[in-house]
Amino acid sequence: MNSLKKFDISFLSRRVKLLAGVDEAGRGPIAGPVVAAAVIFDKKTFHAKINDSKKLTEKTREGLFHWIIENCTTYGVGIIDHKEIDKINILQASLKAMKIAVEQLKPKPQLCLIDGNKSFSSEIKTKTVVKGDAKSFSIAAASIIAKVTRDRIMKDLSKIHPQYSWDHNKGYATSAHIKAVKLHGISELHRKTFLSRILNEEKQEFLF
Repeated sequence: MNSLKKFDISFLSRRVKLLAGVDEAGRGPIAGPVVAAAVIFDKKTFHAKINDSKKLTEKTREGLFHWIIENCTTYGVGIIDHKEIDKINILQASLKAMKIAVEQLKPKPQLCLIDGNKSFSSEIKTKTVVKGDAKSFSIAAASIIAKVTRDRIMKDLSKIHPQYSWDHNKGYATSAHIKAVKLHGISELHRKTFLSRILNEEKQEFLF
C-alpha cells in the first residue's frame, strides 16, 4: 500500500464509509469535450501502478482503465461537449461534468475528493485537493478513467475529421493542429471561444 492509498484511507471514519475520487480530462484542448470521472474503491482494493494519468503511458493507462472498472465499487463518467463549453466556459463545464459523474455513483459516497481548488454544489460533502491526482489513489484512478475515455472519443472523432490529427494531438493546440485549423478552417467540433485568438489573427491577415 503506497502513500496515495494511505491518503484516501486517512479520510475514512464512522461518518465516511465510502470515499469517491473525482477528476477531469480535457480542460485545455481547443476541440472536443471535457470528460470527468468519479470512482469509489473498497478500503482494501489497491494497485501499485495507479498514479496521475499524465505520468503514465497510453498503454499503461489502457490496462489500468480495465483494472479500475473491474475492481472498483462503482464509477461514473460525465461528458460536456464543445458547444456547452463555449456557452458556460470551461471551468463551469468541468464542474458540471464532475457533478454528473458523481450523480451516477451507486452506492453514494459520504465524501468526494476533487482534484483542483474548485468544487461543485452537491448534497454530498466535497473536499478539493490541489494536485490531487498525484496524492489520492481514487482521484488518480478517476484521472485515468477520464483521460482514457476522452482519448477514445477524440480518436473516433478523428475518423470524421482526419485533417486535424485528433488521434495524435487529442484536440490540444499543437502547432500542427493550429496550422490545420488555419488551412482547413474550424470544424463544428472545435471550441470557438478557445479559437478566438486564432480567428482574430486570421482576420488581421485577411485585412492585409
